[in-house]
Amino acid sequence: MELTSRQKRFYDYLADRINEEGRAPSLREAAADFGVSHNAVAQLIGQLEKKGVLEREGHYSRTIRLLPEGESQQEQGDAFIRGRELPIIGQVTAGLPMYAQQEWEGTVVVDSQLFPGDNLFCLRIKGDSMRDAGIFNADLVICEPRQYAENGEIVAVLVQGEEATVKRFYLHSDHIELRPENENYQVMRYPFSELLVQGKVVGVVRGDNGVFDGR
Repeated sequence: MELTSRQKRFYDYLADRINEEGRAPSLREAAADFGVSHNAVAQLIGQLEKKGVLEREGHYSRTIRLLPEGESQQEQGDAFIRGRELPIIGQVTAGLPMYAQQEWEGTVVVDSQLFPGDNLFCLRIKGDSMRDAGIFNADLVICEPRQYAENGEIVAVLVQGEEATVKRFYLHSDHIELRPENENYQVMRYPFSELLVQGKVVGVVRGDNGVFDGR
């Protein structure tokens, strides 16, 4: 369906913001930029969705994808991105997934084609015990929620119900071994009852790049 001139201007605005910043603007930001109300922005988003040039994950999600308007724009390919926001979890607790927003320390924008899984979450790395695996202090690791692991996988693990750590996982007949990727740190061994696997690490975001504080 053909877009009205107003819808086309809003569509182009969204494309520019997503390409420049890697994320869609908030309702507040879009309303300020366009000089209209939050409700008017929400209506425009709904209109673009109905016309098949915009998709979003859930009714209230800011994770949106712009789709080409016609054949000529298909050639632009990656210009129609793909950003999604993942929560940075401040504290890992038993029983993931736990995505109550008050427990977030912001979000990070990632490419939805590279990280398409459901309920992905991020943890902030403290220390350099995994540096030889390319995971450094202050990095964010992207995790796929999981309560099991295969030998050799890098996982987020809850130790004794209190502290989260990211290490390589190895299962033995009478204990679990967590191996760092830094020769300055010792291998840790635990009985089964003291560990809960919380997720498999599927990616890394360097430092504070792309972090969004939720405003």
